[in-house]
Amino acid sequence: MADEHKSMLYKLKPLTERLPAVKRPEGHVHFRTKIMWVILMLVFYFVMTNVYLYGLDQESVVDLFGPYRAILAGAQGSLMHLGIGPIVTASIIMQLFVGAKIIKLDLTNDEDKAVYQGTQKFLVLVMILIEAVPQVFGYLVPSGAFVSNLNGLVGDSGMINGTSLAQAVLILQLFIGSYLVFLMDEVVSKWGVGSGISLFIAAGVAQALFTGTLNWYPADASSATSLDNPPVGTIPKTFYFLFNMSAASLASGGYEQILLSPPNPMVALIGTIAIFLFVAYIESARIELPLSHGTARGARGRYPIKLLYASNIPVILMAAVLANVAMFSLLLYTNPTLSQIPLIGGNPMLGSFSAGSSTPTGGLAWYLSTPQGLSSWLLPMLDPVTYSSYVFGHSSLQILAKVLIYFTVMVLGSVVFAKFWIMTTNMGPEAVARQIESSGLQIPGFRRDPRVLKRVLERYIPVVTVISGALVGALAAGADLIGTVGNASGTGVLLAVGILIQFYEALGREQMMEMHPMLRGFFGGD
Repeated sequence: MADEHKSMLYKLKPLTERLPAVKRPEGHVHFRTKIMWVILMLVFYFVMTNVYLYGLDQESVVDLFGPYRAILAGAQGSLMHLGIGPIVTASIIMQLFVGAKIIKLDLTNDEDKAVYQGTQKFLVLVMILIEAVPQVFGYLVPSGAFVSNLNGLVGDSGMINGTSLAQAVLILQLFIGSYLVFLMDEVVSKWGVGSGISLFIAAGVAQALFTGTLNWYPADASSATSLDNPPVGTIPKTFYFLFNMSAASLASGGYEQILLSPPNPMVALIGTIAIFLFVAYIESARIELPLSHGTARGARGRYPIKLLYASNIPVILMAAVLANVAMFSLLLYTNPTLSQIPLIGGNPMLGSFSAGSSTPTGGLAWYLSTPQGLSSWLLPMLDPVTYSSYVFGHSSLQILAKVLIYFTVMVLGSVVFAKFWIMTTNMGPEAVARQIESSGLQIPGFRRDPRVLKRVLERYIPVVTVISGALVGALAAGADLIGTVGNASGTGVLLAVGILIQFYEALGREQMMEMHPMLRGFFGGD
């Protein structure tokens, strides 16, 4: 590539090359070693979700990412407070800029691809600060004791005082935690199996589903378990009502509480199981192109083009977009400084919020917020008197508009991100054609030429990409509307199921490559 045609991002290369990174293995990593790294990173992930930020007043935390906590693989008030948010947001920005040709990089060129990945790594650092700083100034409050101790060291007046130093310590902890997550993701992708981000999402969602199904503690832990304060988990809650309610009470409202009313109604558990089974079924749907080896006569194979060709990545990216919309609308409405910005500051049309809550009560943020099951839309439409508080007094027409807007945005957004993802990950027709041709395979009856392969693949891959994006978007939105246990969200369950199935398939490929080293080239192994 001539120097005059190179992207301006090449100027960042001296900086991005010096950023801490995980070195790629020089040779083949044995299967057992890969599994060891995966397990180790999972253990570190759960440890970090239970290490709370030092000096944080845990009673005053407002979680900006509350509805998206399971999807973003984070834990409120811990080192994992930001979760994978900065990583995914940086990925979205880079994909959009490359897809819109604002950044001129050819991702089929190794040098350009290295610059793309280096720039994305630098952007992750920027996004960590962008997401960490606003949260600390107003939503992650330092404890009074911590501030007092620091005042004793630096004084309580001037620009550098106990409060500002305490906030800086919190920001530093969030920065370290988020960058450790980024490095852990690199460890899994380079030394382990699959994607670290996907693995952490699946782990977080699995934890939420487990506690949402089996948690026997009451909703208000400070009070004793009663019919007004039942166990939180679906199964303990169901048995508690059945054993402690009379038949008349069950008929006059008990069954409604068991089946439909939060927390964790039975319909949410049934919906979760149905989503799990349906996603597992469609994951196996695929078109298989027959392949034969050009030199080894009789050697045949198949190239599968799955119905969910773009995987679950579009939904992760959409969830990150909506989480950022919720965060910035909350900041613009409640932050003392940002709320003074003309037009957008404190504007209820962008989003309105109750004091001390991160759940939008109106405006654009409410229309784009994730539904929390039937109680967040269907029950208020059927029985406005009883359930109107769940939708902050909105009318049935507004509720219906919210459902349609959310569903449409999820579907269309997932289609757009599916196209970008295929383009930036060498899964398009041209890249796949080169991959098949380099492995010595060809489609029987067609000339062994990448251009011929490309034309054949163009009949399938673009169409399947659109269908894939629309399908995962519709599944995620539909699952959110039905509801899931543990507030894992429909998107979270969809992601977890897809991730587990893909992880199982990746394990199968790794074992196959371990037994047959010749296959490493075809599967992209070392």
